[in-house]
Amino acid sequence: MDTRPPAPTPAPPAETPASEARARPGFHPRAEPPGDAAEDRRLEALIEASWDTMGPVERHLAGVVLDHLDDLAAYSAAELASLSGASKATVSRFFRRLGFETFAEARHRARSLRAAGVPVPGRPAADPSAAHVGAAQANLARAGAALDPAVIGPVADLLASAAQVVVVGFRNSYPVALHLREQLLQARPRVALAPQPGQSVGEELAQLGPGDAVVCVGFRRRPAGFGAVVDLVLDAGVPTVLLVDPGARRHVPRATHRLEVPVDGCGAFDDYGAAMTTVCVLADAVLDRVGAAGRERIDALTSSYRSSGELEEG
Repeated sequence: MDTRPPAPTPAPPAETPASEARARPGFHPRAEPPGDAAEDRRLEALIEASWDTMGPVERHLAGVVLDHLDDLAAYSAAELASLSGASKATVSRFFRRLGFETFAEARHRARSLRAAGVPVPGRPAADPSAAHVGAAQANLARAGAALDPAVIGPVADLLASAAQVVVVGFRNSYPVALHLREQLLQARPRVALAPQPGQSVGEELAQLGPGDAVVCVGFRRRPAGFGAVVDLVLDAGVPTVLLVDPGARRHVPRATHRLEVPVDGCGAFDDYGAAMTTVCVLADAVLDRVGAAGRERIDALTSSYRSSGELEEG
């Protein structure tokens, strides 16, 4: 029989307002940090690992941060302090506890994710439609260099004169690549799209030579093999055009031509309006250069559509 006296009951923690001590719904604090090193860098995991050592004010601040993970990059330290009711000094200490030098470092990390194409929502706009239109207009204005005739002209010359053209696009870039291919095909023959469903790009690229041309459409987030495809065609001596966002500059130095188009959206997702406008301008320039042959091809395609009944009339 155990004759030891019972262990004393721990004193309950001091009463704190429920709003300060609450855990975010779905968030379960625990003492042990996650084992995966990559997971440790996520704010949720960092907060979870430190939860038991936080005081009431820090826990409330943690709840506010968790509620605003999606748009944290849009807030300043002062705004975050105002939202949480904490002081700026408390905000600074909180992020140092999580392993960041400053709140600015944590915010930069969040912004870096968005710049890489991760769909991180922005702050809600009073008029979302107007905000999206404004972002699209800003992208068009910034894409002015790519749309300049002095830049578009040599690209159009190449695509009009090449024996065959292959347009390459992966992931989000595939619809842009498909649209460019379809427009070029109206103006000239022998325009292919890669990769075809269920296929790799090697079959399309192996047959190309210096008399051909490749357009690599590479908007974020590009697959890891995008650079290898660019290198492959350039090493084969094939003139290559890059239609990319500014984040693809590391692929640019060896390219024959570059059309750089921003795709920044005001919300979680990228805006491809400027990219599609660039496709329109480029295809028009190619059609202009092929002259009568292009017009005859359009007439023949129109007749084919009419004969087959594929398209609506009127």
